[in-house]
Amino acid sequence: MRDAFYFEGLWLLLGLGGGGLLGGLSGHYAEGLAVGLIAILGRHLYHLVGVARRIDRRARFLAPFPGGAWGIIETAIAEQQQRSRRHRKRQLRFAQRFREAAVSVPEGLVILDKNFCVEWSNPAAERILGLHWPVVRARPFGSALPNPLLKAYLAGGDFAQPFDLVPEHNRAVRLSLRITPFGGEKRQWLVVARDVTKIHHLDQIRRDFVANASHELRTPLTVISGFLETLADSRETPPGMRRPVDLMRHHASRMQDIIEDLLALSRLEMGEHPEQVQPVDVPGLLAQVVSEVTAEDGGQGPIDQDIDPDLFLMGDATELRSAFANLIRNAIQHTPADARIQVIWRNGPQGPVLSVRDAGLGIEPEHIPRLTERFYRVDPARSRESGGTGVGLSIVNHVLSRHQGQLLIASEVGGGSEFTCRFATAVAVRRGAERSNGSVPAAQTAAPATAIPHEAGNAPTARPNHLAASSLAASPIDQMGMGD
Repeated sequence: MRDAFYFEGLWLLLGLGGGGLLGGLSGHYAEGLAVGLIAILGRHLYHLVGVARRIDRRARFLAPFPGGAWGIIETAIAEQQQRSRRHRKRQLRFAQRFREAAVSVPEGLVILDKNFCVEWSNPAAERILGLHWPVVRARPFGSALPNPLLKAYLAGGDFAQPFDLVPEHNRAVRLSLRITPFGGEKRQWLVVARDVTKIHHLDQIRRDFVANASHELRTPLTVISGFLETLADSRETPPGMRRPVDLMRHHASRMQDIIEDLLALSRLEMGEHPEQVQPVDVPGLLAQVVSEVTAEDGGQGPIDQDIDPDLFLMGDATELRSAFANLIRNAIQHTPADARIQVIWRNGPQGPVLSVRDAGLGIEPEHIPRLTERFYRVDPARSRESGGTGVGLSIVNHVLSRHQGQLLIASEVGGGSEFTCRFATAVAVRRGAERSNGSVPAAQTAAPATAIPHEAGNAPTARPNHLAASSLAASPIDQMGMGD
């Protein structure tokens, strides 16, 4: 840099000195200096025009470079061009590898613009989705893959759950689409399509097997239970046989309960939404459930209830009754007789919330994520002694999934557990107002209802930070689980 300044200073001295010398010889000193300055400026203009021309033509700056400041400038530009070429080559190699990877991925990949029009798709998308690239380029994704539910799914903008469909080009397969944001500021979307036909068939086989096996076992168990009841009530039964008969009756009854729960679970798995949706009188439903469950266990202490008497829910009363009864029955079974249970039904910040708190032994954190798996037990021996079937929480989870709900579990070892059913605001209704989609049946003792906003101050009480919590989002294709 110092040499460049010396070089430019030498040019300045030569220009001014030469101009002054010419002015002195000619007798016009000022004019001579002006000629010297013009010569200096002309040199700079020459180099400036040369640099601008090469930049405009995107030409490479090659040695030899001029001396002085212009040499530094051209050298810096040449180095920057070299760095840019290396960076561009790296980007091209990375893009090539990305294209090769995208082409080799077995799942169908589709890139959509912000308006959900197709920008690119890989070869697997042609095989799985029937999208022929580049024929589908710039076409709306909902039109390229015709499906009325898909258009509604895209319009909704909620892609937290995958979208399952049977494509028009091949009705024998079942696909699962997952859409995620892509492209940063361009606001693009990446669609990943998977063929889940085998998984769907295996799941259907499992459901059919459970339903058929449970149905076939129900009749012989009913016959066995009938004969055992006859033997237990008969005076001719030898005294030494009464204890074995009572044990057989107990286990046969427990098997019948398991079969009934499995059949109920199979019915819930048949669809994603309830068949009959109507306003349900949840306060009245909870009162009936608490009364019946406490009557079954006469040794249980009182249950504290904090119930909003006017907060209803759109759904199926039978399914909701089953879910609520399972939660309250679990709380009673795992709470000492002298301890209290809390049942809270209020409108929270994100929608209606049912909270059931017990004062039992609590659950270790590692067990909480698996509680809704069918037949999963934290303590198998204790669960059998209490008469649990092992599928109670699985039924609760599936009922909530069909009612836009979510099951939250929080527990502290030695401090009890809290099971929270959180429903969407859209399914909340209020007693006493007219509603166009139906009224509550007489058996539910509910007046017509209307959608309600969130009530300030009705959020459930926050749990301590040391509680281990698990959010178990309801989904129609979850892993099934247990609960008691």
